Amino acid sequence: MTHSVSAARAVDLRVEPVDRVLDRVERSLRTRLDPSTVVRKRRSVGARTDRDTWVRVERRPLDRIPGQGWNGTESAARLEGVAQPAWWGCVVWRDADEPVMWRADETDLLPGKPIGTAVLVEEPALSGEWWRAFGSSLDALARNTTGRVATPDTVTMTQGLVTESVQGVFPEVIDTAVGRWVPAHADLNWANMSAPAFSLFDWEDWGNAPQGLDAATLWGASLAVPALADRVRSERRHDFESRDGRLMTLFVCAKVLGPDAHPEDPRVEPARHRARQVIAELQTG
Repeated sequence: MTHSVSAARAVDLRVEPVDRVLDRVERSLRTRLDPSTVVRKRRSVGARTDRDTWVRVERRPLDRIPGQGWNGTESAARLEGVAQPAWWGCVVWRDADEPVMWRADETDLLPGKPIGTAVLVEEPALSGEWWRAFGSSLDALARNTTGRVATPDTVTMTQGLVTESVQGVFPEVIDTAVGRWVPAHADLNWANMSAPAFSLFDWEDWGNAPQGLDAATLWGASLAVPALADRVRSERRHDFESRDGRLMTLFVCAKVLGPDAHPEDPRVEPARHRARQVIAELQTG
């Protein structure tokens, strides 16, 4: 039986029954998942195994699987110098009833707990050692090479996307040409890093992006906590002070300030203030 790609249902795995999927994962990976550890998110479900590893299961419609594949965690395993859980293996299959695919990746457990939600409203307690590991991992990531293209929010990062996103909110920014593309995690937020020991996980969207995307993304996720946002800017100063980093700051501000912005979002005013500063910096060279 065949299906059109457009026939995939919109599914939220926080409420969708997944018992059959998890049973298949257990059989394929020859392990048992601990039901008391299951974490359910909109696009994925994760759990601890009986061999002290972690399995993350994702459902993705066929039309959301790019030409580069969706093996981000697997392909990130070869990155040098980046603190991340070691990758063990995976199982991938096409759903028999819907135009979607399922993928389960098994990795080491995190060396700590996820720091928080994607966007924080209070400052986490992070050591100097944590910030050093954070910085060295991001520097190492940018030194690697890849043929992958970043897909922040599952949208392929292109020059056109940068231009459309920035000028859609800040039409006075005429020159949006990106100068340097480097490997980026592309979903760098506080839910995808661990503490007290630093580790970076959830590599589904990584690939080449304008310099500064990761730093700007994390800064945007920190705007409700001014001291934390300032710390991110300080730690990644060389990213933010580059022209591409300024463009990525506007790219992130555009997401905060765009048509879907919520007037009570505590990030709106600081994003608007910083955007004005960055636009002035770009215009003065």
